[in-house]
Amino acid sequence: MKRYAKILFIFIVGVTNAYGQKNDQNADWQKLILNNDTLSKKEGKQDFVKYNFGPLWTAQDNSYVYGFIGENYQRIRIKITSAIKDKKHSDTYLIKGKSSVKGNISEFSGTIRITKLRIYKKMHWGVDDEYIKKGIRKQGVLIAEYHFLEDKTKTHSGIFDGVLSTSWYIDKIGKLRYDDIERDSDSYRNNQFVGTWKGYANQPAMICNWGDYRIPFSGDLDAGAAEFSPVDKYLRYGWQSLHDALFSNNREARSEEEKQWWK
Repeated sequence: MKRYAKILFIFIVGVTNAYGQKNDQNADWQKLILNNDTLSKKEGKQDFVKYNFGPLWTAQDNSYVYGFIGENYQRIRIKITSAIKDKKHSDTYLIKGKSSVKGNISEFSGTIRITKLRIYKKMHWGVDDEYIKKGIRKQGVLIAEYHFLEDKTKTHSGIFDGVLSTSWYIDKIGKLRYDDIERDSDSYRNNQFVGTWKGYANQPAMICNWGDYRIPFSGDLDAGAAEFSPVDKYLRYGWQSLHDALFSNNREARSEEEKQWWK
């Protein structure tokens, strides 16, 4: 299982570097996810939209959510604070959250709409098959479109648009869960957001991607093997405190990374 995880990690990083700067990165990400041979080709959206996927986007420890914006991989922090299922549209969620770039914090609101959903043909059980006897019923991945609007009254505010993928599973009692089964593998990632940010003041759209534990299409920003690790040349673009927290065990940096900046 560890060998498989390392091979998968190398594949994802290779594809990430190859496609990261293309304008059609949204389509590339969907292809990368859906062309996985371990997923069923059958569309499963209608069978699973009855579940509430909202908690999968709000529960993750924000200190493991990494993101960038623009060509220099300027760090952006994103926190989804609320994801409520739309009563009229079972595939849509009403979203609230906050973004932070260079200390500039903006509120945003918008929607996530599930567009595709696939089930794994063969279960994955984690490192050393630790979940094989947990009674898991189903595992899958969803693709969704997101559209978030920041507060127009704030400076440097705009609109986030793109697609996301989220992995999940159904446990032995039928409850939907955030899929962290492979969290100990080098390739582990979840809640991968791929898209752009465009300012209200007619600025050109910039690539803006984020995710749990890893960032999709992060080019040469991430040099980590076992965990996300920003390379030195990008540290001045907001990554210094994370670097110091991870590798210098700096108490001040760790406090900064763990701070609930959205409150």
